[in-house]
Amino acid sequence: MCGIVGYIGNKKALPLLIDGLKHLEYRGYDSAGVAVLGDDLNVVKTQGRIKVLEKKLKEFPLKGTLGIGHTRWATHGIPNEVNAHPHYSESKNIVVVHNGIVENYLELKKMLIKEGHNFRSETDTEVIPYLIEEFYDGNLLEAVQRALNIIEGSYAIAVIAKSEKDKLVVARNDSPLVIGLGKNENFVASDITALLPYTHKIITLENGDIAEITKKEVNIYDKQGNKIERPVQSIQWNAEDAQKGGFKHFMLKEIFEEPHVIKEAMRGRIKNDSIEIPELKNLSKDYLKNINQVFFVACGTAYHAGVVGKYLSEKYLKIPSKAEVASEFRYSDPVIDDKTLLFVISQSGETADTLAALRLGKEKGAKTIGIVNVVGSSVAREVDNVVYVHAGPEIAVASTKAYVAQVEVIGLIISYLAKSLGKLSESSERTIVKELKMLPEKAQSILDRADAIAEFVYNTTKNIEETFYIGRNLDYALSLEGALKLKEISYVHAEGYPAGELKHGPLALVTPKSLIIAIDTYAPLYKKTLSNIKEVKARKGKVLAITRKGYKDMESVADKTFYVPETIPDLSPIISVIPLQLIAYYTAESRGLDIDKPRNLAKSVTVE
Repeated sequence: MCGIVGYIGNKKALPLLIDGLKHLEYRGYDSAGVAVLGDDLNVVKTQGRIKVLEKKLKEFPLKGTLGIGHTRWATHGIPNEVNAHPHYSESKNIVVVHNGIVENYLELKKMLIKEGHNFRSETDTEVIPYLIEEFYDGNLLEAVQRALNIIEGSYAIAVIAKSEKDKLVVARNDSPLVIGLGKNENFVASDITALLPYTHKIITLENGDIAEITKKEVNIYDKQGNKIERPVQSIQWNAEDAQKGGFKHFMLKEIFEEPHVIKEAMRGRIKNDSIEIPELKNLSKDYLKNINQVFFVACGTAYHAGVVGKYLSEKYLKIPSKAEVASEFRYSDPVIDDKTLLFVISQSGETADTLAALRLGKEKGAKTIGIVNVVGSSVAREVDNVVYVHAGPEIAVASTKAYVAQVEVIGLIISYLAKSLGKLSESSERTIVKELKMLPEKAQSILDRADAIAEFVYNTTKNIEETFYIGRNLDYALSLEGALKLKEISYVHAEGYPAGELKHGPLALVTPKSLIIAIDTYAPLYKKTLSNIKEVKARKGKVLAITRKGYKDMESVADKTFYVPETIPDLSPIISVIPLQLIAYYTAESRGLDIDKPRNLAKSVTVE
């Protein structure tokens, strides 16, 4: 999995490939490589960062105007130079880069070995160029089509052949791949971000598509070899949107973009103090009345947004609701029928487990709503209805602004559905809209005090051995996300707990070297959580309380109190998560860590 780039045109391919790979670094990787076709077909690859690859390329400069590149995150075979992409065919006449997993690779590999072939790597990918070569008789497109007919699993591939210097063949199935259109040149990438410096005209390939690309044209075919058309999209993001913009890290930049993101997420969805979701206009009142259960299915940070959704759904819709981790949901044989409403949440829209859960839900008859950031992604195309969060490119591996947008969009959708069912009064709707409109300014007021979070982190966390995040109801959902952020980028062990559960076991772990981040913004349960904080202080744990402005009695209990602006409780998670994101960021920064690319993690998890 991870990053693919490709170029065909009149320019030197190598600098464009390296630049494209750098734009994909945020996806996470452990090795990188490039192949360039000029007088010969040459591959250079290495374990480690792209800068290591660049250093190696000084010894082996590759010349040519056609090439492909790849960053790998290991799935089959350890991270090393041999297992890195691109992979040659046995004769070295064909080269392939691949994202995804070939599920029947062992069967195919045994077949090829039996026929006398010798493999170089431990990867599943290597069977692809070997198979293509088996079928190759001078027509690369046809050979790729025949090879893919016997490959099972997920893939986005780019292929070049030594004997066809004017052609690049690509294909996709369950792994993202886009084509960028230029003048007498064309591009390929697994993410739009890599193409923005060169073109804003994009074609998103669908599952089963195979494309033959020259410098002057792009021809797309289905699995049966029939020529088909895919729409050309004009992407409005600019190259600077994907850069740091003066911030030290992408993550910090993306946190500081959240006031703007909050505004964008409600754009076109609030009209005359009324909540409207145009994307859901086809959900009839009769259908909504028959819903008997709601699921929120996602992974990681998106799952935590789903936990917020579960609480809001039960409160406003009065329908049994669950938040489920996608990787568990798909194997739990969930009870689903045509009266089930299934929310599928994913920043990238390409998360493998989430896609599988979506497909399972659809097989069982559920109506599906996708909450997605990336336009044209797999989830966006496969759900019955997609509601984009409009967070813009998110480069840092640890998601921040996309989470804020997801929670906001979930709140908007639940409010809209409740209104459609007659369960939300006009006065309540007006209150929600009024508060939503003030959230960007309130979010900015938190960011204006980011230094206070930084100071607390630098002065308090040095000798901390473990961290607990506690909260109740929506604050519990925030505690899960806060703990995940700290783990992801600072490598500090952290756990999120319902505050009322401390006394049922975890309290035994609290010592003077424990830090407890107490989220107490959910007004109906403020006093309850305050009592739990006192339990922690009785065991001499250090407490940072995140609470609502005006709750001054917290200062006599917590070691440090950080106030967030008042808003209605059900919108509080949208802004109350910001100090939690900042805690994680400044903790990682104080430890000198690689914040945007934390170890062992990838941005878009396109394998199971």
